[in-house]
Amino acid sequence: MAKLLEVAGLGAAYGRTPVLHQVEFSMQAGHITAILGANGAGKTTTLRAICQTVSTSGSVIFDGQQLVGKSTESVVRMGVAHVPDGRGTFAALSVEENLRLGAYVRANKAEFALDLEKAFVRFPILKQRRQQQAGTLSGGEQQMLAISRALMLRPKLLLLDEPSFGLAPLIVAEIFEIMRIINEEDNVSMLLVEQNASLALELADYAYLLETGRVALSGPSEQIKNDATVRRTYLGY
Repeated sequence: MAKLLEVAGLGAAYGRTPVLHQVEFSMQAGHITAILGANGAGKTTTLRAICQTVSTSGSVIFDGQQLVGKSTESVVRMGVAHVPDGRGTFAALSVEENLRLGAYVRANKAEFALDLEKAFVRFPILKQRRQQQAGTLSGGEQQMLAISRALMLRPKLLLLDEPSFGLAPLIVAEIFEIMRIINEEDNVSMLLVEQNASLALELADYAYLLETGRVALSGPSEQIKNDATVRRTYLGY
C-alpha cells in the first residue's frame, strides 16, 4: 500500500527554542497512526509542523508533494485537515455556520449538502443544535463539531490533537467509535496525537512514541500494547 505521509529529518522550533529533532516516521493511506508521548514530548508540534504553522526544517512529503515551505492554506487545499487541541470552534457562529466554514475551499454545493447530512447522521446532536451558537455547546458536542467541520473538507488526512481531552469516558468512547467508522467507510487516513495511550492503541494500526522531540520507539499498535516493558517504561499503564 502506498505511503500517504513520509516525514524525514523533521525539526521544528518556537523562536530560538527547538522542539523536534530529526523526527522520522511514515504512514500508509487508509491507516490510523498514533503519536504517543508525555507532555512536552513534541506531539502537538509534530502536527503543527505538518500543517506548516510552526517554523519547520527537514522534509514532509504528503501524497507525493513536499509540504515544507508551503503556506498553511495550500496544505489545507491539498487535503490535510487539522482538529487542534482545544477544539478551535468559532464560538460566536452557529453549528451550521462552523460546518460551512469547513467546506470553504469546495465549490460543489450538492456534495456539501450530502456531507452536511452525513455529519448530522453521525452526530445527531449537531442536527438538534444546528442553529445554536457553538460556544454554548458542551465539551463533547464541541469536539464532535470540530471533527465534523474538518471532515467537510473531504480530507485525505485528518490530524487529531488530543480528541479525548477533558471529556467524559462515555463521550470519548462514542467519538472514537465514530472515528473508526469514518476511517473504514470514508477511507480517511488519521494521524492521532493522544495522551491516553491505551485508547489510541486500540484505534490505531501503528504507533510512534516521542521522547523530548525524538522518536524513541515505533511499531504495530498490537505489539506495543502487549509489551509489558514498553507499557511500564513509556506508557505508564
